[in-house]
Amino acid sequence: MFAARNKGWLAAGVVMVGASLALSGCASGDPLESDTGSGAGASDTIVIGSQAYYSNEIIAEIYAQALEDADFTVERKFNIGQRDAYLPELESGDVDLFPEYTGNLLQYYVPDTEASSSDDVYAALADALPKGLTVLDQSPATDEDSYNVTKDFADANDLTTIADLAKVAEPLKLGGNAELEERPYGPKGLADRYKVDVSFTATGDTTVEDLLAGTINIANVYSADPRIQTNNLVTLEDPDALFLASNVVPLVSSDIADDIADVINAVSAKLTVEGLVALNVQSTVDEESPDAIAKKWLTDNDLLS
Repeated sequence: MFAARNKGWLAAGVVMVGASLALSGCASGDPLESDTGSGAGASDTIVIGSQAYYSNEIIAEIYAQALEDADFTVERKFNIGQRDAYLPELESGDVDLFPEYTGNLLQYYVPDTEASSSDDVYAALADALPKGLTVLDQSPATDEDSYNVTKDFADANDLTTIADLAKVAEPLKLGGNAELEERPYGPKGLADRYKVDVSFTATGDTTVEDLLAGTINIANVYSADPRIQTNNLVTLEDPDALFLASNVVPLVSSDIADDIADVINAVSAKLTVEGLVALNVQSTVDEESPDAIAKKWLTDNDLLS
């Protein structure tokens, strides 16, 4: 059983930890017990937090429901804000559990990191975290930069990976935010890493629309963007780690990591790239609530008792 924490910490951490515990509880038959032996007591509440971002809140709610199903007591502290706002709460112990993203979190602590592949980023992150924080298993799901093409373009050119673009006969036109032109994974990175030459158009908020219209034929889109599913786009695999990997990962207080690991790791194992996109579609297109989305996902993945 994890040690009791002060009430201010409990209030913030319950939200985060609740989401994480909910997920872990599904696979674990070993829920936290209270002093009375009937589950997590008031002093053992797990506080789970989330960013002010619908996709992150859905994951946090999945954690929470999974932990509650495993008889943990959870408090939700969602929509805290960005890292400058919520990381101090984790470091102080006011929040216990938070869905994070490996690459972006690593860059927060180590801005000049040279790690880029999923495994390298995860290993570097474990070493970079401040005392008192740790990460559980990372998920296959990502929310990171990616290159996407239409299904018709992929089928016509037999495209699966970014490397396959090198064999395309027609001129390649890349679109994305203006900053992409100078980013290490932009046109220069494509040429250096994959020997793929492209022209660049700053498309901004209309990147997907321009891709569908044929103004560009490669679009820089986040890998969890719901439009990948709704517009039947194909995300090209990145075997040589051009992009900084950013897998979904539970960031957790070291004090309770062992207690909730089985539950949360079971959740992470089932959360895929396509699955996260589908969850985001349910939120943005179907306008379902995070709690309803989380419950359905946990049920569909046999993570509720």
